[in-house]
Amino acid sequence: MDALLGLLGVGALVWFVSDSLAARERLLARARAACDEAGVQFLDDSVSVARMRLGWGPAGLRLLRHYRFEFSTRGDDRCRGSATMLGRDVEFLRLELPQGAVIVGTGTDAVTRIH
Repeated sequence: MDALLGLLGVGALVWFVSDSLAARERLLARARAACDEAGVQFLDDSVSVARMRLGWGPAGLRLLRHYRFEFSTRGDDRCRGSATMLGRDVEFLRLELPQGAVIVGTGTDAVTRIH
């Protein structure tokens, strides 16, 4: 019985790592595309998890991940971006520009400028 619980634990850990890597790769692609559409430079080719919890979606209970990343408008500055994923789907992406404009994208839609 202990061996079965151990195997279930290892299986759950493998699933979690695999799911997290797939979600991260999907978000990286979406963040790069959003930065390209907005005419800014995606920095460091990375995103970091800011928060993670369970959340409800159309498919039921899934992991809700909040990420942060950075981009540059001129090449010598660093601005903040954030994104939320439900499971492996990008739910929301936000670029905060220094002049106060905010660029928002949801899912796979093009970004929208809000002043």
